[in-house]
Amino acid sequence: MAEMNIQCGTAGWADKSLIACKRFYPRGCSSAEARLRFYASQLPLVEVDSAYYAMPSASNAQLWAERTPADFTFNFKAFRLFTGHQTSPDVLPPDMAMALGAASGASGAPGASTRKKNLYYRDLPLDMRDELWRRYYEALEPLRQVGKLGAVLFQFAPWITSAPDDLAHVDECAARMAGYTMAAEFRNQSWLDERHAASTLAFLRERNLVHVIVDAPPDVTNRVHTVWDVTNPQLAMVRLHGRNTRSWNPGAGATAADRFNYDYNDAELEELAASIRTIASRAARTHVIFNNCFEDQGQRNALTMTRLLGGTPTTLF
Repeated sequence: MAEMNIQCGTAGWADKSLIACKRFYPRGCSSAEARLRFYASQLPLVEVDSAYYAMPSASNAQLWAERTPADFTFNFKAFRLFTGHQTSPDVLPPDMAMALGAASGASGAPGASTRKKNLYYRDLPLDMRDELWRRYYEALEPLRQVGKLGAVLFQFAPWITSAPDDLAHVDECAARMAGYTMAAEFRNQSWLDERHAASTLAFLRERNLVHVIVDAPPDVTNRVHTVWDVTNPQLAMVRLHGRNTRSWNPGAGATAADRFNYDYNDAELEELAASIRTIASRAARTHVIFNNCFEDQGQRNALTMTRLLGGTPTTLF
């Protein structure tokens, strides 16, 4: 595994159900610092899932850099506004929300009458887009400076298709992320169906973007096709969402833990390990992220996968 440079990790390290199950973190490991230090003693890679829900901060990134080993890697999930998702003004920096006339408050507060429930990327003036990107880069910088920033994952909204307008948006993201390692995970089938797979992979290769290989329930339609291929010779990425068909479309109010509640069995992990080894032979590094974030399933599966790939996890709890 060391020779092939494969790192396994999970999407997040502080999910509510993970903490509540009390199986991963040892007794007394109750602070944010202690949890990250313990996680980093078990696995060498983590995906910052919270960066999707709200803009990340440089102060947090600095703390994460200080609390992890020199060879630890953070992948960041791109902020939801960048990936085409509807976004509440509440999660924007307050000054930007005010500038959009989206400040909350009592009746008569500035912008209260013009408040929009959700915004999309296209709703932002160009100068505000530029500022949001600038602040995003600023938040990544503490980890980038010490060599702990891996890829920035763009998990595009399901309604972002391979149509020209949406393709142009992905192209803009690629241009904005020049100088960073950008990974693209599509969720609309039009990107990697039989008709479009070759052109999509060519598009990614031309821009040196990382194609994210997705494992998900095989019998649902609202997911991208699984295509085992590499588009950036420096990094291959596999993200495993579980195979729980019943919970894939959980309805309003469900959490990510509800949707991705799935515990891969050993046979499934062994089958995946064979494909991961093959793909890892074509890239300098390979990241394997378990997004089955219900309780400790992702962490257990990541440690088992590490062992199957020939690594030596600290413990198999």
